[in-house]
Amino acid sequence: MASEQVWVVAACFNEEAVITRFIERVLVVPGVDHLVLIDDGSRDATVQQIRDFMTQRRSQGLLVPVTLLELTRNFGKEAAMLAGLDHVRERCAAAVLIDSDLQHPPELIEAMVAEWRAGAEVVSAVRDDRDQESRLKVLSASWFYRVFNKMVDSIQLREGAGDQLILLDAAAVKAITSMRESSRFFKGLMPWTGYRAVALPYQRVKREAGSTSWSPLKLFGYAIDGIFSFSVLPLRVWTGLGLMVSSFSLLYAFVIALRTLLFGRDVPGYASLMGAVLFLGGIQLIGIGVLGDYIGRIYIDVKRRPHYFVRAVHQGSELLR
Repeated sequence: MASEQVWVVAACFNEEAVITRFIERVLVVPGVDHLVLIDDGSRDATVQQIRDFMTQRRSQGLLVPVTLLELTRNFGKEAAMLAGLDHVRERCAAAVLIDSDLQHPPELIEAMVAEWRAGAEVVSAVRDDRDQESRLKVLSASWFYRVFNKMVDSIQLREGAGDQLILLDAAAVKAITSMRESSRFFKGLMPWTGYRAVALPYQRVKREAGSTSWSPLKLFGYAIDGIFSFSVLPLRVWTGLGLMVSSFSLLYAFVIALRTLLFGRDVPGYASLMGAVLFLGGIQLIGIGVLGDYIGRIYIDVKRRPHYFVRAVHQGSELLR
């Protein structure tokens, strides 16, 4: 029955080199009933390879528990995951989100399902200390988690846990899909819901083929999105900084006035004057930039545009519209 089924949801973007092996490994995992793939506007042969796999299985008389959602363009990973969760909502009792690059072992899903059947509402795979990522990437990720947890009071992120491999109970799926903000940060949305979570350790490996689409600049932007989505502390920081600079400015003006009264002359220093003006101008521009970022998010949200559009749904070797 659908009420007892576990569906796996995976976003794909230019994964032609590994997508067939990924599908094969997921479908043999005990406890997996269906696989939903979301093509996020791939520019290679990812879609064709998925369709060829489904056609080949049908020609062999085998079941094809695979659905492909083909998005009209690249909307980003968060939108692709939302599309997958929207599709499986009301169709299964639990959904497993997993990346399709084979850096995260699909075989761990069996243990995650066991934890879910034992009563967990969310089961999150957490990377251990033997992660094979570069030292710089590990350090930057650790820095982000510390900064985020210092700036956000409502939730705390666990280092190593994320959206690359996580199981959600049907109730958690409904909660996540009910939140439709434009700037989505799943790593924060999931703990914000408050559902009981269990952590399972695993070791992430290097990609078997292909290359990641996450550049350092994109990762930095994603980190900023996460902080700005759950905290207004950046606004308060600039308010405090403005008060501090204003206080020092008043104190300095008092010193200058007192020195002029006592010694009858002004304090010379064109360079120091220009330095102060440029410093204050820079502070003001940064503050305006932070404020503009928050206003921009409001502007995008109030337009209420859909997060994605689906071009076609491929079920097995058949096309559904």
